[in-house]
Amino acid sequence: MTEKIIKLDDISLIDFLGVGNKTIDELSSAFPKSKIVSRGNEILIKGTTSEIIQISEIINSLIDHYHKYGVVTDEHVKGYIGNDQEPVEPQPDSEDIIIYGTKGNPIRPKTVNQQKLVTQVKENDLVFALGPAGTGKTYISVALAVKALKNKLIKKVIITRPAVEAGENLGFLPGDLKEKIDPYLRPIYDALNDMIPFEKLRFYMEREVIEIAPLAYMRGRTLNNAFILLDEAQNTTPMQMKMFLTRMGPDSKMIVTGDTSQIDLPANQRSGLKEAVRILNEVKGIGFVELNERDVVRHRLVRDIIEAYGKDQK
Repeated sequence: MTEKIIKLDDISLIDFLGVGNKTIDELSSAFPKSKIVSRGNEILIKGTTSEIIQISEIINSLIDHYHKYGVVTDEHVKGYIGNDQEPVEPQPDSEDIIIYGTKGNPIRPKTVNQQKLVTQVKENDLVFALGPAGTGKTYISVALAVKALKNKLIKKVIITRPAVEAGENLGFLPGDLKEKIDPYLRPIYDALNDMIPFEKLRFYMEREVIEIAPLAYMRGRTLNNAFILLDEAQNTTPMQMKMFLTRMGPDSKMIVTGDTSQIDLPANQRSGLKEAVRILNEVKGIGFVELNERDVVRHRLVRDIIEAYGKDQK
């Protein structure tokens, strides 16, 4: 008998091996003459040369499947064992799919303006995405950042936002600035959890491959080979916005998202987002996308609520 070891690098073991090592159990049932054991992030195969080759090809196909879809199920394993090829997945309009979520669901733009955002990011290194809550501007931006990381187009994802209270007082919350602002970044964490398996996301964050931090932490840095997202940018001051935009280093992309109808700055303070859009509107290489109530992908009432408030303000 010969043996071979296959390493499972950058893989969530629970999402790849399943509860109780179901993936290994399925392989062992299909190849009873061989011994297949998982230990840590390695799979040990012992058997005849011909079976080791077969099993290795199936495992490598499953690894490719995992990196594409983020999860491996019993049915996927059976499909690869039976056909020695990738099981057919439903892929409607596959060309516009950004990435696949942790449950294998395709994440793609759902409206014309969301598609414009994707196109603008492809064509420009700096893009401003403006629109009300629920239009998907942040979610699509996070998906594009995750895609760039998975495709090794960049080495780091940085997501930040200004520490401005929306009618609440950060000063009374415990912890340092980052700990105070983390609850306000919950939508970012939720989006990342939809797109990256839990263990892999924790791995990325522990090693600061994915960094989520207050805008104040960006001062003095040069952000090279990174995908940088500034969220809730309407609450930046002009000086903060200029500071952020000038952090951009070589081989980086930036997306700035915000809703100019939800500014939480003091009444006498100008919004850095509004000023940046006015100043940079004619600069080549910068893209601008405006989303509106027609792009809302939450509950149908959200669109009506935004329209009603808009009419009242007018």
